[in-house]
Amino acid sequence: MIKAGIVGGTGYTGVELLRLLATHPEVSVSCITSRSEAGLPVADLYPNLRGHYDLAFSEPDADMLKACDVVFFATPHGVAMRMAPELIAAGVRVVDLSADFRLKDLEVWANWYGMPHESAEWADKAVYGLPEVARDAIREAQLVANPGCYPTAIQLGFLPLVENDLVDPARLIADAKSGASGAGRQGKVGMLHGEVGESFKAYGASGHRHLPEIRQGLSEAAGVSVGVTFVPHLVPMIRGIEATLYAELKDPTDFGRLQDLFEDRFRNEPFVDVMPQGSHPETRSVRGANHCRMALHRQEDSNIVIVSSVIDNLVKGAAGQAVQNMNIMFGLTETQGLDAPAFLP
Repeated sequence: MIKAGIVGGTGYTGVELLRLLATHPEVSVSCITSRSEAGLPVADLYPNLRGHYDLAFSEPDADMLKACDVVFFATPHGVAMRMAPELIAAGVRVVDLSADFRLKDLEVWANWYGMPHESAEWADKAVYGLPEVARDAIREAQLVANPGCYPTAIQLGFLPLVENDLVDPARLIADAKSGASGAGRQGKVGMLHGEVGESFKAYGASGHRHLPEIRQGLSEAAGVSVGVTFVPHLVPMIRGIEATLYAELKDPTDFGRLQDLFEDRFRNEPFVDVMPQGSHPETRSVRGANHCRMALHRQEDSNIVIVSSVIDNLVKGAAGQAVQNMNIMFGLTETQGLDAPAFLP
């Protein structure tokens, strides 16, 4: 039985980790930390977990965490880079759900996250945990940087196009929409129901901190530097991301073979579903599930390929992908704890 710890368990990704791990046949959660809620039983804060956990939240304690086989960081940016190196030195494997180890260029990281990076060694050694790209490296990793939610949906949708040099890499456009849970559980006026309900807006249009992560991943897949225009939007729903992706085909006649190309690329990926051409994936079809669903489109007399990609931002975009990475790291069946279908309605 794998002994797991969670640092920062009171946010939405923390409770989603707890929900998924509660029924995982190979994992036992031994500790979950929260400075603000130390001593409070987990089930008192999250009644949906009554009967699944007898744990109480505790203060972060290095010795307690070092007794784990794997530690998940579901913390604000800046925490994991300070705590993870000591745990790794003690033999603990780490999955970081924050952005601390996602970017290789630490000057870019510092610019976007507003602080100097404090663990250059592990930023360099960390494996970017998109299983559909880096499964072999994840298997051997001591530290996995779990991808962001927008970058997951966007990279998966663009991958077959840039890997096969079928589109202009300088003109990729990602128009993405997310539910309010993507902003976290902290109290913010802009996330109040009276502010979000019956409204729809773009944000970060002049630049968003997921942009360098998207560029980094797609540039590695393409083998050349890519240009991405990324605009996120907030929609009045709790969870889910829909990314509508646009790319210019170098040869418009290639569109006829794209469906087969996408299906072949993801045929053996348990959590990517390429739907029939012309389908319109819905966020509700992945709600609560660790799946990315996508479909291809092209409008008449156009050389622009359109990919619609949907995920649950808290599952494939965060906690579910973290569990998927843990399964790979420990040689488990990749789908363990993650094979339940989506919620409907």
